[in-house]
Amino acid sequence: MIARLNPTISNGARKDEDKFDYNKDAGMFVCPAGHMAERKARQGKKGHGTNQTMVYFFDIQKCKTCSRRNGCYKEESKCKTYSVQIKSEQHQQQANFEKTDEFREKTRMRYKIEAKNTELKNVFGYDRALSYGIECMRMRGAMVIFVANIKRILKLS
Repeated sequence: MIARLNPTISNGARKDEDKFDYNKDAGMFVCPAGHMAERKARQGKKGHGTNQTMVYFFDIQKCKTCSRRNGCYKEESKCKTYSVQIKSEQHQQQANFEKTDEFREKTRMRYKIEAKNTELKNVFGYDRALSYGIECMRMRGAMVIFVANIKRILKLS
């Protein structure tokens, strides 16, 4: 597919001020105050079209006495968690494909196709079917494309 992934999938939904660090030796995240997560759990169903998340749980007793608890820990909450999205195999393949030269070339050409699709929808009314059924939609598509081509022929001659 020649379209970029949503930034929340490719980059994650984390802000720059979110400074949780990953400790590779322990396999856990460390909060900005230096407290390591106690445990982790995987959430979400595997193979259901949505990405799973790895949730890291922190000790709320440490969070209650932490000097950085403002903005990080809410007093009434029962637990403090930090979630990281696990990319599915399809998303990972698409992210790798976005780095190739072939993808960059095709994205340079995409705006031309999108402009034509926009013209068909907004100028010629291809955005909404007036009749029911796939045959009526095919007929409408053929008519709209025919009219768009006639307009282009007249413009070129």
